[in-house]
Amino acid sequence: MASVQTEVSADGRATITLSRPERHNAFDDAVIAELTEAFERAAAAPEVRWVVLESTGASFSAGADLEWMRRMADYSADDNQRDAYTLAHLLRVIDGCPKPVIAVVQGAAYGGGVGLVAACDIAVSADNATFCLSEVRLGLIPAAISPYVVAAMGARACRRYFLSAERFPAAEAHRLGLVHEVVEAGALHQARDRILRALADGGPQAQTAAKQLIGTVAHHVPDDSLARWTANRIAEIRASPEGREGVMAFLERRQPAWKAPGS
Repeated sequence: MASVQTEVSADGRATITLSRPERHNAFDDAVIAELTEAFERAAAAPEVRWVVLESTGASFSAGADLEWMRRMADYSADDNQRDAYTLAHLLRVIDGCPKPVIAVVQGAAYGGGVGLVAACDIAVSADNATFCLSEVRLGLIPAAISPYVVAAMGARACRRYFLSAERFPAAEAHRLGLVHEVVEAGALHQARDRILRALADGGPQAQTAAKQLIGTVAHHVPDDSLARWTANRIAEIRASPEGREGVMAFLERRQPAWKAPGS
């Protein structure tokens, strides 16, 4: 059985599932390649509106497989760098996916597993899940995942958890902003579906543009050039077919064209 499985449902949901429970969904070069391909296919598929990242078994992901890490240590410097880049590339693909991406965290997320969560747009966690940025315990650092984890949790929290490698519970992950919602384990999929229903209200092209907007303004000092850029973006969106349809649907008290009848 493949370590990564993808299922596309009729409602436009692509569910990408890490299925390596015997290894706590740890990833190696092969799994990273499978995940990257799955996200790239979902991003390009016109029938896909949302992507859900889930896992099977007790753990969401234990991060990098230690056997893979051991093999990398024996590579040449150039081969080691090329191999290590594959994880950084995967995270960029997830972060840059033009469709909304939801992480559903049913169990422990360690090391690179935290990076997977942080790279997704929305994350919902079971209340019994645990998190740990464990790299320094192995004499390593969370380098590839750091841009996404720092953006999610903030530099101050990372100063503690990157350095101490303490485990922290889902409630702390929520307080820090790593996950958006914590629910009882039995209610995890209901929370996922509720978020998907909320996403269904939005225009798909507008959601793609909104993601791009965040990426542009997040680290940009407010100035006249940013003001002009944001004004241009809303002007373009207002004049787009989807923008016109959304406004007219609201004024005419009807569902917009992107929503299924009765939804």
